[in-house]
Amino acid sequence: MLLQWLMRPARIAEVETLSPRFRSIELEGDALKGVAWTIGQKIQVAMGTGLSARTYTPMWWDPEKGRTRLFAFAHGNGPGSRWVGGLRQGDICWFFGPRRSLDLSARKAPTVLFGDETSFGVASALHGGPQLDGAVYVFEASDAAEADSVLAAIGLGSATLIVRSADDAHLPAVEAELLRFAASSHFVLTGKASSIQRTSRALKAAGVTASRMSTKAYWAPGKTGLD
Repeated sequence: MLLQWLMRPARIAEVETLSPRFRSIELEGDALKGVAWTIGQKIQVAMGTGLSARTYTPMWWDPEKGRTRLFAFAHGNGPGSRWVGGLRQGDICWFFGPRRSLDLSARKAPTVLFGDETSFGVASALHGGPQLDGAVYVFEASDAAEADSVLAAIGLGSATLIVRSADDAHLPAVEAELLRFAASSHFVLTGKASSIQRTSRALKAAGVTASRMSTKAYWAPGKTGLD
């Protein structure tokens, strides 16, 4: 009853396995119709028990047909990973939103998006938007082979991928890549909170003003509630 009061239902129309840890999930239903969604907005999906929910950035939204597609990265053994791993076509899920997260509908070109595996969904949404010309994508990732294959599958095969190291020794390479575009680009920094903090400091030191940066932390080690 509480779920029905707070959230709306949708049917799992399709689950596509892109790799052992990545799923593309299509939802459909009347509750998805007539919705005013913009690139970068988020929805929250109930994980099936209590009020536990996980946040996803839709890759696209069709308000006439009542369909949207999410991109899920299942890592660890938390509620989100278990939900993604157990999904089947025809299942019913409950969602809340869309709500404001990153507003990329009127982004300034050229744009550089930095993130990680949790950012592939928002990157796909940006890439599929009406103003994608000239966008650059830079990702840190733990498994280069897996990330490369998934990015190719969602049309982002030209993205720059930098392998993550346990002690963040890879971040100078990330900074160097981003600083190549510091003169005139708008930066969208997403993913791991500490990576965003470090790269934003490097960009500010290079003269990139706050008005040319948008940030959204999706996760931090040992913390929940970031989206």
